[in-house]
Amino acid sequence: MDKKSQKVICTSFSNGRKHDFKLFKESNIFVQNSVKIIVDSGYQGLQKFHSNTFLPKKKSKNKSLTKEDKKNNTNIASQRVSNEHAIGFIKRFKIVAERYRNRRKRFGLRFNLLAGICNYEK
Repeated sequence: MDKKSQKVICTSFSNGRKHDFKLFKESNIFVQNSVKIIVDSGYQGLQKFHSNTFLPKKKSKNKSLTKEDKKNNTNIASQRVSNEHAIGFIKRFKIVAERYRNRRKRFGLRFNLLAGICNYEK
């Protein structure tokens, strides 16, 4: 999602269940280092692929987060809100939220159409 225009600029999907980070790695999408990537904690290890990545810090088993870490996590979460709203908008159509029971060949077309509707609404 583009932060300035609030539009979905890239979609990727695969057959069956697959974690978002694994899907990102397999898609071979090149992101320039000047682009800032803000992700959730499910993308641990993305810094190895892209140096300009911001992700929240997780608390360890024995050590809780400092106030500064909590403040940084809140800042990152507030910047990700628009992404989560777009994901929620697409999930309202149930194409991603539930099992897809139509022809698999047309899934990409339909998903991109929903992303286009999301962009039109913004």
